[in-house]
Amino acid sequence: MLQRLFAVLIALFAFSAAYADTTPADANCPASSASALTAPVARYTMTPAPVLKPTADQGQAAILAARLLTRFQYEALPLDDAMSQKIFDGYFDALDGEKLFFTQADIDHFAYAKDKLDDAIWNGDMTIPFAIFNLYEQRAGERTQYALQLLKKGFNLDTDETYTFDRDKAAWAPDTAALNDLWRKRVENDWIRLKLAGKDDADIRKTLEHRYENFLDRVHQLDSEDVFQTFMNAYAMAIDPHSNYFGPRASTNFDIAMKLSLEGSGAVLQQHEEYTVIREIVPGGPAAKSGKLEVGDRIVGVGQGPCGPITDVVGWRIDDVVDKIRGHKGTVVRIEYLPAEGGPDAKPQLVTLVRKKVSIEEQAAKKKILDIKDGGRVIRVGVIELPSFYEDFDARRRGDPNYKSATRDVAKLLADMKKEKVDAVLVDLRDNGGGSLSEATSLTGLFIGKGPVVQVRDSRGQVEEQTSDESMAWAGPMAVLVNRGSASASEIFTAAIQDYGRGLIIGEQTFGKGTVQNLTSLDRLAMRDKPAFGELKMTIAEFFRVDGDSTQLRGVTPDIAFPHSVGFKDYGESSYPNALKWTHIAPAEYRPVADQQPLVAKLTAAHDARVARDPSWQLMLDELAAARKLHDQKSVSLNYQVRLAERKQQDAQDAAFKARREALGDVSAVILRPDDGLQPGERSVKASVAREKAAKQAKDAELDEAAHILADEVALIHSDVKLADVVLPRQALKLSATASPATPPAPPPSASSSN
Repeated sequence: MLQRLFAVLIALFAFSAAYADTTPADANCPASSASALTAPVARYTMTPAPVLKPTADQGQAAILAARLLTRFQYEALPLDDAMSQKIFDGYFDALDGEKLFFTQADIDHFAYAKDKLDDAIWNGDMTIPFAIFNLYEQRAGERTQYALQLLKKGFNLDTDETYTFDRDKAAWAPDTAALNDLWRKRVENDWIRLKLAGKDDADIRKTLEHRYENFLDRVHQLDSEDVFQTFMNAYAMAIDPHSNYFGPRASTNFDIAMKLSLEGSGAVLQQHEEYTVIREIVPGGPAAKSGKLEVGDRIVGVGQGPCGPITDVVGWRIDDVVDKIRGHKGTVVRIEYLPAEGGPDAKPQLVTLVRKKVSIEEQAAKKKILDIKDGGRVIRVGVIELPSFYEDFDARRRGDPNYKSATRDVAKLLADMKKEKVDAVLVDLRDNGGGSLSEATSLTGLFIGKGPVVQVRDSRGQVEEQTSDESMAWAGPMAVLVNRGSASASEIFTAAIQDYGRGLIIGEQTFGKGTVQNLTSLDRLAMRDKPAFGELKMTIAEFFRVDGDSTQLRGVTPDIAFPHSVGFKDYGESSYPNALKWTHIAPAEYRPVADQQPLVAKLTAAHDARVARDPSWQLMLDELAAARKLHDQKSVSLNYQVRLAERKQQDAQDAAFKARREALGDVSAVILRPDDGLQPGERSVKASVAREKAAKQAKDAELDEAAHILADEVALIHSDVKLADVVLPRQALKLSATASPATPPAPPPSASSSN
């Protein structure tokens, strides 16, 4: 159901700025430019499906992308009939991965195109992909109408039927009758979930009517750019799971994610039914300084400048609203909104903001210090949380000496922690999906000093070393905490720390992404000033550890393993059918700076003994086991009494977990919530944000245990000088305990990303 596109629709940001003018701007403006300030009418009407057509620019972009992918991709594959069949399957999967809209008859109708999509791309003719999408829109309308008819009739909830909701490997329904039966079960399951949550029939019918109609409205808001991007992604990902095509909108958002800054309103936005809702107020931004906007406020109109007319944006797709709110620093934007606590008939309010650039600090490196008691001594473990290896490529190209950089931020945090007398440093890379290759290299240097960090082999088979020129900024005990979501640049850093013997690796086996991507502007290639062709993220190389092993598929194996997360086998490089194979090359010329192996057995034994008696760790294991059981469930009963009994068992289990957390003084006890039958966009944004904040404050058993392992190491090396000489870097004794790390110099310009 267009999962990838809707992920974009609900996750776009409208960040920025540093000050706000809250004086009512309309006071001195002509009456015609001010908003009528009337409450909008909620739109739950199904709009007619538009018939989308490709543009001439998209045809040219397809040809340019094909030329690049067939010549410069790391494993360049011909765009031929065989590739056409892969694109065909991938495109239908991208549109309808759960096989809820198309039938086998629909697939057969387009079977003639299986070996023609290669010619279509080479000729810049997008007629077939758009015809397929337009049929998808038609089928989405038919399914929605059928679902609404089912709601009017109601359901018999005493049957012995089951509904298989995991349809990843399901076959296409052979015909409309089979699809109707599938949808009857799907809608009935939605009904049961809401009934179990305590809603009566009238509320259930109203909620589901809104859900299905709103879904169709969102599908109808998809435009030509969305369709083309989905199709070209089917092509790029048929070659390699990490190659992508970005349309102009998506390209802008990717750039923002890398440089962690933009210009706009100072608010994070989210789709909530027909409204664009404020999810977060960025500290120091214009929204925050206005003192008016709050989490949960619903944006109903946007105006440009002090006197520009207010445009009604109720029912708009979120990225279109974001585009209106973003703008150049120093310019004015006026936002009309309904207060969070008011209903749809609440009186709209107006706030005037002045845009200015601001950093997205939520995604930047952060630090905290954990004090671990060891006998009569307190061991201080400094934790650096790094969500990504970010870098402002454009600012670096311009020669900006203060461009945003993960390495620079971490260097400053290390300097601060030295002043705070930490005994050890833990780098938390859990769920860090990667980022800039140059940042991974330079950041590694802060811990190993100068030397090769990673080997990069290009499509011609030539191997080049990426070398750190940094001086070691931290020479004391350190470890890296990883999980299955630690990928790409995270694996470069982690593998180098392990190969150099510099620190312990703790956690899960990592993702296994051992390839390097480069972002190429098709507009720049075509020498166009106005963005129209988008960008291509293309795999150009494979990286190898300095010991010669690839991290591809296998990832990095921790020295001290933690339990696998839920869905471990379903996530990671090995889950992709077309992932590159694991390989090995000659090792680089490098010299380990230390050796952690003498510590591993002792620390593992201490870890095992501690977690065996740690109630927090045992609770985590029990919760993981319960979550795995739910994850492995592929179908549910459609008998209400059976589901009610299962719900009571689930509630009892959740209550037991909550009681155990409360006994531990864990604030996460407040975030436990039974299934409410709602989808994310239907829940109260304010309540959801509050729960997420509570979850962030919850006891983190893995982080605490990793800090205890490091504290054990500190205690061991303090009691054994010979051991310290082995496990700490050779130059550790030469470095002053209070010396501040040098700010790393700017690396040579490059747009390479290991994402």
